[in-house]
Amino acid sequence: MAKQQSITTLPRSPQDDRRSRMIQYTVAMSIRVVCIVICLLVPGWWRLIPAAGAVLLPYVAVVLANAGGSRGGSAEVLRPGAVAHVEDDRT
Repeated sequence: MAKQQSITTLPRSPQDDRRSRMIQYTVAMSIRVVCIVICLLVPGWWRLIPAAGAVLLPYVAVVLANAGGSRGGSAEVLRPGAVAHVEDDRT
């Protein structure tokens, strides 16, 4: 009999993975909105710091959200082999 797959080594479900990435992306875009608002309020050359954050953050957010899928269960998922065909000799 094949070794059973442990529930703790299974990767996250696609729904959980998608939800986690969406939360990470939403948080990053919320920070971007804050950076844009700060750009409107801060005078002088200090405005460049939140402007750089507002420009670079979308790229970083997408990279982090997509890389987030590799976290979680990194163990290989066991899959059953071919089904053995047993002939019936009762005929």
